[in-house]
Amino acid sequence: QVQLVESGGGSVQAGGPLRLSCAASGNIFRIEDMAWYRQGHTKPRELVPPITRSGSANYSDSVKGRFTISRDNHKKTIYLQMNSLKPEDTAVFYCRAWVALNRGTTSNYWGQGTQVTVSS
Repeated sequence: QVQLVESGGGSVQAGGPLRLSCAASGNIFRIEDMAWYRQGHTKPRELVPPITRSGSANYSDSVKGRFTISRDNHKKTIYLQMNSLKPEDTAVFYCRAWVALNRGTTSNYWGQGTQVTVSS
Protein backbone atom coordinates (compact mmCIF):
# COMPACT_ATOMS: atom_id res chain seq x y z
CA GLN A 1 0.00 0.00 0.00
CA VAL A 2 0.90 3.68 -0.10
CA GLN A 3 2.44 5.34 2.94
CA LEU A 4 2.51 9.05 3.75
CA VAL A 5 5.15 10.10 6.28
CA GLU A 6 4.81 13.54 7.82
CA SER A 7 7.58 15.41 9.59
CA GLY A 8 8.53 18.89 10.75
CA GLY A 9 6.03 19.45 13.52
CA GLY A 10 6.95 20.72 16.94
CA SER A 11 6.62 23.60 19.38
CA VAL A 12 7.34 27.18 18.35
CA GLN A 13 6.72 30.64 19.73
CA ALA A 14 4.15 32.92 18.16
CA GLY A 15 5.49 34.65 15.10
CA GLY A 16 7.91 31.89 14.22
CA PRO A 17 8.09 29.75 11.09
CA LEU A 18 7.72 26.04 10.61
CA ARG A 19 7.85 23.79 7.58
CA LEU A 20 6.02 20.50 7.37
CA SER A 21 6.91 17.74 4.92
CA CYS A 22 4.94 14.77 3.67
CA ALA A 23 6.70 12.09 1.66
CA ALA A 24 4.77 9.44 -0.22
CA SER A 25 6.15 5.99 -0.87
CA GLY A 26 4.92 2.64 -2.06
CA ASN A 27 3.33 1.35 -5.23
CA ILE A 28 2.53 4.73 -6.79
CA PHE A 29 1.72 5.06 -10.45
CA ARG A 30 0.88 8.76 -10.20
CA ILE A 31 -0.14 11.22 -7.49
CA GLU A 32 -3.34 12.87 -8.64
CA ASP A 33 -3.81 15.42 -5.86
CA MET A 34 -2.58 16.37 -2.39
CA ALA A 35 -3.86 18.52 0.44
CA TRP A 36 -3.12 19.54 4.01
CA TYR A 37 -5.68 19.41 6.80
CA ARG A 38 -5.54 20.49 10.41
CA GLN A 39 -7.53 19.60 13.50
CA GLY A 40 -7.48 21.55 16.74
CA HIS A 41 -8.26 19.65 19.92
CA THR A 42 -11.70 21.27 20.13
CA LYS A 43 -12.30 21.71 16.41
CA PRO A 44 -13.17 19.42 13.51
CA ARG A 45 -10.63 18.58 10.86
CA GLU A 46 -10.54 21.24 8.18
CA LEU A 47 -8.87 21.72 4.86
CA VAL A 48 -5.97 24.15 4.80
CA PRO A 49 -5.06 24.97 1.18
CA PRO A 50 -5.37 22.20 -1.42
CA ILE A 51 -2.91 21.66 -4.23
CA THR A 52 -3.44 19.68 -7.40
CA ARG A 53 -1.02 17.90 -9.66
CA SER A 54 -1.16 20.91 -11.95
CA GLY A 55 -0.06 23.18 -9.11
CA SER A 56 -3.29 25.04 -8.46
CA ALA A 57 -3.97 25.99 -4.85
CA ASN A 58 -6.72 27.79 -2.95
CA TYR A 59 -6.10 29.35 0.47
CA SER A 60 -8.58 29.88 3.26
CA ASP A 61 -8.93 33.31 4.83
CA SER A 62 -7.36 32.21 8.12
CA VAL A 63 -4.04 31.24 6.52
CA LYS A 64 -3.96 33.56 3.52
CA GLY A 65 -0.59 35.27 3.21
CA ARG A 66 1.04 33.06 5.86
CA PHE A 67 0.91 29.47 4.59
CA THR A 68 2.37 28.23 1.32
CA ILE A 69 2.20 24.76 -0.20
CA SER A 70 4.83 23.46 -2.58
CA ARG A 71 5.36 20.10 -4.20
CA ASP A 72 8.33 18.16 -5.50
CA ASN A 73 6.96 15.63 -7.95
CA HIS A 74 10.26 13.78 -8.34
CA LYS A 75 10.55 13.27 -4.57
CA LYS A 76 6.81 12.58 -4.22
CA THR A 77 6.83 15.11 -1.40
CA ILE A 78 4.67 18.08 -0.50
CA TYR A 79 5.55 20.86 1.90
CA LEU A 80 3.62 23.30 4.03
CA GLN A 81 5.60 26.44 4.87
CA MET A 82 4.00 28.29 7.76
CA ASN A 83 5.07 31.78 8.74
CA SER A 84 3.90 34.22 11.40
CA LEU A 85 2.36 31.42 13.40
CA LYS A 86 -0.36 32.24 15.90
CA PRO A 87 -1.51 30.34 19.00
CA GLU A 88 -4.78 29.56 17.23
CA ASP A 89 -2.77 27.65 14.61
CA THR A 90 -2.08 24.97 17.21
CA ALA A 91 -3.39 21.72 15.78
CA VAL A 92 -2.51 18.32 14.42
CA PHE A 93 -1.70 18.66 10.74
CA TYR A 94 -2.52 15.82 8.38
CA CYS A 95 -1.38 15.11 4.85
CA ARG A 96 -3.81 13.58 2.37
CA ALA A 97 -3.05 12.25 -1.09
CA TRP A 98 -5.09 10.85 -3.93
CA VAL A 99 -2.93 8.25 -5.62
CA ALA A 100 -3.33 6.33 -8.86
CA LEU A 101 -2.09 2.82 -8.20
CA ASN A 102 -2.41 1.99 -11.90
CA ARG A 103 -4.14 3.42 -14.96
CA GLY A 104 -7.58 2.45 -13.65
CA THR A 105 -7.50 2.66 -9.86
CA THR A 106 -7.27 5.74 -7.63
CA SER A 107 -7.33 5.71 -3.83
CA ASN A 108 -6.84 8.32 -1.15
CA TYR A 109 -4.55 8.04 1.87
CA TRP A 110 -3.98 9.92 5.11
CA GLY A 111 -0.74 10.55 6.91
CA GLN A 112 -0.45 9.86 10.63
CA GLY A 113 -0.49 13.54 11.55
CA THR A 114 2.11 15.82 13.12
CA GLN A 115 1.53 18.10 16.10
CA VAL A 116 2.13 21.83 15.81
CA THR A 117 2.01 23.81 19.05
CA VAL A 118 2.32 27.60 19.01
CA SER A 119 2.87 29.36 22.32
CA SER A 120 2.26 33.04 23.01
